[in-house]
Amino acid sequence: MINSKEIFKNINLFSHLDDNEIQSLIEISSISKYDKNSILYYETEDMDKLLFLIEGQIKVYKIDKYDNEIFLYYVYPNSMISELSNLNQNKIRCFSNAEFVDDSLILSIDYEKFKKMFLYENEFILKFIEELIYKNQQLQCIVNRELVFDATSKVAFMLINDLKMFNQLKRTEVSLLLHIQPETLSRVLKKLSRSDIITIEKGKIIINNEEELRSIYLGI
Repeated sequence: MINSKEIFKNINLFSHLDDNEIQSLIEISSISKYDKNSILYYETEDMDKLLFLIEGQIKVYKIDKYDNEIFLYYVYPNSMISELSNLNQNKIRCFSNAEFVDDSLILSIDYEKFKKMFLYENEFILKFIEELIYKNQQLQCIVNRELVFDATSKVAFMLINDLKMFNQLKRTEVSLLLHIQPETLSRVLKKLSRSDIITIEKGKIIINNEEELRSIYLGI
């Protein structure tokens, strides 16, 4: 259990809270030490804690299909680490990898209890946060599409998330959106069709195996 209110007061998100509210946070929180070069989490992992960096430094990065590291940004003290993508779930899906650059201290807050105590009280604030998270998801999609995914992953991701749009657009338009050649798109669709992951009927795509299609870009 945390015994210092200064930790929360030093984090901008909590600096306006009164002593009673901070005490409520203390009761659902903990602090952990991590060594330099250790991993906090890997992308696609699920976390049930809201994480903040108290001391030290963290490198956030992704790995592309060729096992190349793509640096995204650093996290500095008194900043939130967690990348929120959905308020309706009690788990936080990690978008990237997080590695400690220095020996560090992490503040962990029970995510489910935090939401009930501080987010669900005001419907407008909740809706506003959901909109901000949606915009963040769009940015994450761009990062994956342009920096991480190969051609097959780009197509699989769009089929899962924008199947209606995919079927409405011409193949040349889809190619432009995904920044791949039309011939490459055609080869990918034929490969997915031969594997019975999709069916192509009169130019329209029907997904036969959503789990297999999703695994292509999740790398699982």
